[in-house]
Amino acid sequence: FLVEWSSSEDFSPLAGEIIMDNLHSLRCSITGLRTGQRYYVRVSAYNMRGWGPPCKSTPEYASPSNWKDCSGREPRHRGRTEALEGLLQQVRAAHQHHSCRESSKLQNAGRKQSVSRSLKHLFHSSNKFVKTLKRGLYLSVILFYKDNLLVTNEDQIPIVEIDDSHSSSVMQDFLWFTKLSCMWDDIRWLRQNMAVSVSSSTALQARQKMLSAAAQLQNLLGTHNLGRVFYEPIKDRHGNLLIVTVREVESLYSFFNGKWMQVSKLQSQRKSLSTPEEPTALDILLITIQDILSYHKRSQQRLPPGLYLGYLKLCSSVDQIKVLVLQKLPNVLCHVKIRDNSNVSKDEWEWIQTLSGSESVESMDHTSDCPTQLFLYELQTAVKALLKQINLPLHQAKHFRLYTQEVLELGHNVSFLLLLPASDDVCTAPGQNNPYTPHSGFLNLPLQMFELGIVACFT
Repeated sequence: FLVEWSSSEDFSPLAGEIIMDNLHSLRCSITGLRTGQRYYVRVSAYNMRGWGPPCKSTPEYASPSNWKDCSGREPRHRGRTEALEGLLQQVRAAHQHHSCRESSKLQNAGRKQSVSRSLKHLFHSSNKFVKTLKRGLYLSVILFYKDNLLVTNEDQIPIVEIDDSHSSSVMQDFLWFTKLSCMWDDIRWLRQNMAVSVSSSTALQARQKMLSAAAQLQNLLGTHNLGRVFYEPIKDRHGNLLIVTVREVESLYSFFNGKWMQVSKLQSQRKSLSTPEEPTALDILLITIQDILSYHKRSQQRLPPGLYLGYLKLCSSVDQIKVLVLQKLPNVLCHVKIRDNSNVSKDEWEWIQTLSGSESVESMDHTSDCPTQLFLYELQTAVKALLKQINLPLHQAKHFRLYTQEVLELGHNVSFLLLLPASDDVCTAPGQNNPYTPHSGFLNLPLQMFELGIVACFT
């Protein structure tokens, strides 16, 4: 096939042409076009008798455009990076000034405590890995390469104690801790500045202990990078709570106080310190370690470029909001692909704006001869596929809506349109019946963990 395009209706002069001799795919991409310029396209077929007459496109012409051309809003991220960097510089300057003023006080206090602290360390094992859990809050790191794990010299996963007791409402501190996975190199800086500001606040004291435990693990292993925090702590009936970080390394290089062991070997020689009916958090970690590694690998995957239809479903509890995601790809919403081209044109976006919130998917008319005909058909197909994925009959989705405020552009040429349940059902409250929850193959991730996954993969 010969594909020709021009900004003139009579194709004089031509703006460009493409000869397609590989007919496994009847698609081609025309690049280098000017935004807002009207282009006409025609196609000619070739066989042994030569070229046939050209056939014009339907619609007859199109103009390269973007949905933002008709939204009248500024790009979401314009100026935000600079503003955020400015705020960070102010924070650093304020902390440095405050630290200088308090340094003499801290030095004097350090001298008074040095004798008692060093005596305490003669009898206390806080500078070593924990072997057994005793009703406390702990931090563990899983460093792996293929099917090998880094273990201590006692053949255990590296674990240190955060606190020998913890409150039942540790979730907010846990979600705060997950953000450290973006800034492991700044642990020392954070500890120094938090030590200056720590008061009688229980929350600040708990977070200072988390920073101390992270720094202890870094020192014991000789590495700053402790990886990504697993999306939920591991709990047991003995009162233990275990926060797990996971990192995949590039090779079997040496760590301080550690050696490599195959996962299967570690699990086979595990000697349970608890009854099978009531395993400790450490036992649960060893039993589920393959699932944790699988989750970590899947959460690193990035979607291929394209435009996707995502399903936004939330559920709330007392202390957090969770997002429904696929187990096989937990770093994005439940989704289906609409097309390979991630761009939403001005005409397509204007058509989406005309949709009423109660319009049924079945009533969408894609037979009319209009510029959005193909997009309409692709979107209708995607909606049906997505409803099938979340195990919801099409007739029950008559009150579902498309999010019409913006196209979510995640980066790397990945864009999302959102399909929403009725407004009262977007977020399910505790005790509320949820008719839109799929049966299996899905996870409910804490909102903060979901956001971190998006940031890690698409920025």
